[in-house]
Amino acid sequence: MKAKRWTVDIFIDEGEGHTNARARLNTGVEPHLTGFGRAKLNPDDVDVPEIGDELAAARALIELGNRLLATAARDIESITKEPAHLHS
Repeated sequence: MKAKRWTVDIFIDEGEGHTNARARLNTGVEPHLTGFGRAKLNPDDVDVPEIGDELAAARALIELGNRLLATAARDIESITKEPAHLHS
């Protein structure tokens, strides 16, 4: 059995009062799946950039996971010709 290695790169950038993150899955096969996440600073909260990074990255990873599940469902359906119902 041959082990496979998939990697996820997370790119984070900060703007005025918000943080954006992009999580890109590299499976060695094109195209790469990508998820996006955003965190917005509440004006009443103390600005702690690390928290914005964590929230945006977590949201990007959640979206990436949902996209991966949807891709798997489409692949299953293309083989079985039946609807696939995958849950996280």
